[in-house]
Amino acid sequence: MVSFCAENTHHFHLPTLRERLSAVFPSVPAMSAAIRTALAFTAGGLLLWLVIAIQLFANTDPLTVHRTDAVIMLGGAASERLPAAQRIQRELGIPVLVLSRTDTFGNRAADGVCGAAKFPNASLICFRPPGLDTRGEAQAISRLVALNGWKSVTVVTSSYHVTRAGRLIGQCTAADVQMVASHPDLDPRQWLRRFVIETGGILDASLRPECADQPAGM
Repeated sequence: MVSFCAENTHHFHLPTLRERLSAVFPSVPAMSAAIRTALAFTAGGLLLWLVIAIQLFANTDPLTVHRTDAVIMLGGAASERLPAAQRIQRELGIPVLVLSRTDTFGNRAADGVCGAAKFPNASLICFRPPGLDTRGEAQAISRLVALNGWKSVTVVTSSYHVTRAGRLIGQCTAADVQMVASHPDLDPRQWLRRFVIETGGILDASLRPECADQPAGM
């Protein structure tokens, strides 16, 4: 008859379901702390982006404005941008007003001025940008600067558009470019939408510079 000694008996502990789950998933308090930390970082990042966006896309008025060889209104939101461009031309005595003509609903005020004018006109130039976008306007402005021998230009566009437009135009011409903002009447949701769009536009202009294949001013 075989006998077993107590001291030679091995006891095996099988983990319970709770112990198995605890090994795989952190405790509820630990998860809550991680979520709170992630939310805090996310909120902080969004707040920082919002502060930067306000400075880049809303608070864009220059400290001073000086006389240049021409004042150029970029296409779109012409009911807001055209009066600002005309005021700058009048107050500073700028000899030439340049309008981007797009034949779109938002640009109808500027398109109407171009349509009613007689050309050639020493005080008015209308141009149609390739692609009907800011990149096309930057290319067109570069050609106009070179053709007319301008050393400096004032570019008028909506405040949210100033930073991106200025960067693209500066990539295409060596002329002094003075950006002047017109001020749209937007609600908070529209401002937020513009902040998102223009943030993407700034990144795009930085990663894909315009006129990179040609010397500035050509």
